Amino acid sequence: MGGAQNSSLYKKCRTYNKGFYTATQEKRNDLPWSRSKMLDGHLLLGWLSFTVIVYLFNLPGPTTAYFGLTGNEPLSILPLSSQPEENVGRAHYKLCDRLKLEKKQRRMCRRDPGVAETLMEAISMSALECQYQFRFERWNCTLEGRYRANLLKRGFKETAFLYAVSSAGLTHAMAKACSAGRMERCTCDEAPDLENRKAWQWGGCGDNLKYSNKFVKDFLGKRSNKDLRARVDMHNTNVGMKVIKAGVETTCKCHGVSGSCTVQTCWRQLSPFHEIGKQLKQRYETSLKVGSSTNEATGEGEISQARPQQQQPPTGPSNDPIPRTMDLLHIEDSPSFCRPSKYSPGTLARKCYKDKNCDAICCGRGHNTQSRVVTRPCQCQVRWCCYVECKQCTQREEVYTCKG
Repeated sequence: MGGAQNSSLYKKCRTYNKGFYTATQEKRNDLPWSRSKMLDGHLLLGWLSFTVIVYLFNLPGPTTAYFGLTGNEPLSILPLSSQPEENVGRAHYKLCDRLKLEKKQRRMCRRDPGVAETLMEAISMSALECQYQFRFERWNCTLEGRYRANLLKRGFKETAFLYAVSSAGLTHAMAKACSAGRMERCTCDEAPDLENRKAWQWGGCGDNLKYSNKFVKDFLGKRSNKDLRARVDMHNTNVGMKVIKAGVETTCKCHGVSGSCTVQTCWRQLSPFHEIGKQLKQRYETSLKVGSSTNEATGEGEISQARPQQQQPPTGPSNDPIPRTMDLLHIEDSPSFCRPSKYSPGTLARKCYKDKNCDAICCGRGHNTQSRVVTRPCQCQVRWCCYVECKQCTQREEVYTCKG
């Protein structure tokens, strides 16, 4: 949309300038030589100004999104239709194009057939985890259409979570894809302190976090850190990756006569992504609001914890704590998400749980109660050999939804 408008604006201005130049060319022939040169200078200045304006219109925003929940990629992508036999090898090219990646990202996606599938898995996993962690909140990770784009333009706590969970999802999915054998460029974890050849022999394969971290850093690329928002986004992205690293566990398997542990093979595994999402949600709850300050020694901008407006700055040296490396950071207060806005659809008709979160989610507007009859499987038993037999039980339950 923006590119088409800029192109249209460019054509109109070019036509206008062409007509204006022709008219002034005719008039210039009747002017003295000095005034003719002055007119040429004004025309050149006007054209240069127009060129600069068009260039600025096409510049990316200061907070260009990365990938997944913080990018332009669709959150749900239908599987590709079956490809002819000769095109199977290049089916991932088409999927990489549908992901709306940047040029470098698209090149990295195409060079290994397993990357496209892993990127899709990362998007889906991050979105589902976000919705799960915020299912009882006013903002329930509604990311459809304009809501996601508008959130990413602001520095809310919710935006911080999106950056963290996106990088965590990509890191987790890539490390798991390596150990599952879905990638051509990586296999099991290559940590020097673990005997991976024996681990592979006995069925243990470590998640390759080393390769995953390198891939994600290259895939996301280095971003400008000249402004506060860009530095905060990069910080939150790194938090997601660090939470993955902190959750690595060592799994061991014993071998020996009669199950004795004379030989032990160990490999490293990542924590389940639900655990990662839980930790990121806790960091969302304690997210620090930050501002920018200047280091007097270096003259460079730094991130510092913002003070409440009523608190006066100290007269002596700054006592602001430097944010811990594992804290999520935000730079502005979030909206209430109670009413429909460009950030969320509000909480009208949202399902809530009486005596638990109805007051909070419904923002004090009250809730409606509706009774309904539901039928569910119950009294299930395992039958020999291989099936489960259940009865169907009918019961009445009450559903609570927020009023308008």
